[in-house]
Amino acid sequence: MRAMGKSKSMRRAVLVGLCGAALAAAVPTAPATATTGTTGTTTSTAGPGAAPGKGLSWRLKDSGTDARFRGLAAVSRDTAWVAGTKGTVLRTSDGGRTWRDVSPPEGSGLELRDVEAFDGRRVVVLAIGEGEASRVLRTDDGGATWTESFRNTDAKAFYDCMTFFDRRHGLAMSDPVDGKYRILSTADGGRSWKVLPSAGMPAALEGEAGFAASGQCLVASGPRDVWLVTGGAARARVLHSADRGLTWTATDAPIPAGDPARGVFGLAFRDRTHGIAVGGDYRPGQASPEAAAVTGDGGRTWTPAGRPPPAYRSGVAWFPHSRATALAVGPTGTDVTRDGGRSWRTVDAGSFDTVDCAADRGCWASGEKGRIARLEPR
Repeated sequence: MRAMGKSKSMRRAVLVGLCGAALAAAVPTAPATATTGTTGTTTSTAGPGAAPGKGLSWRLKDSGTDARFRGLAAVSRDTAWVAGTKGTVLRTSDGGRTWRDVSPPEGSGLELRDVEAFDGRRVVVLAIGEGEASRVLRTDDGGATWTESFRNTDAKAFYDCMTFFDRRHGLAMSDPVDGKYRILSTADGGRSWKVLPSAGMPAALEGEAGFAASGQCLVASGPRDVWLVTGGAARARVLHSADRGLTWTATDAPIPAGDPARGVFGLAFRDRTHGIAVGGDYRPGQASPEAAAVTGDGGRTWTPAGRPPPAYRSGVAWFPHSRATALAVGPTGTDVTRDGGRSWRTVDAGSFDTVDCAADRGCWASGEKGRIARLEPR
């Protein structure tokens, strides 16, 4: 999101502003793993709100940097990628005990906000910004070398997020250009991109855009379904495509908007019908009374959470192999739902911007000041 609002200065202000949980015994636990960083043993961020008894909590990992990581890709309990400010990309293959700086040499001035990983060696990262600041880079050798596969040349475009259906097919989205969201498509794993026709895209609302806050404003589930979430306008919306971005339908989301800092920030689908949206007002101290909503029909309708998170949340992820448990994170804490998003409970006060889980129940979170954590036994 370049920023949305009444003036270009306000848009830039919003962009600059965007610049340990415990689970109950019902959540399966994994074997304990000793974890150390360059400054010693990692510590749990679980606070007084942590669930008692058996469960899991966030374990901080020493990243060795103060970069802010809004891009996160969980490959497994052992392997994860993060991407963030100052063009920083880190990779771990030992559960976070050590992190390798594999930042693109040409990317030191880029704002990396999304990373999509196919495995421990092949990833695609998205840089955001006006004009040529929006780029896509790819590595096939674990970050030893990088190739720039897309550079935006339209001064009106500003790319926010990307997602992949499989190892070949993926999309990236830009804030509205000439009144409609712009969609990029790849069919070769991010090695080349093309702009899709805009005929099937509904018109954007006045002041509407996406939030480049957690890499979750564009998400896919299955081989063809993809969702795009918005804010900044009078209404927050969720747009859905069932044909890989060629045609879209738009639905209002019951998360407050009406301001450049409000709307839907993150989205997660556990299949093509069941989804959770989170958001609110990202500004510190501002109330976000309806920060989550759920759908059971693929996004055609959305219902506000009966007991939502108590504050703005920017990232959300389903706990693997669970039909009801999910995590939501934001600058003021982590919340857990065990009923599919209808009610949430705060279980940690640590600051994170995004969260992602792998199929082997390896869940990771990342955020400001180099914070990276993995979900581990308490």
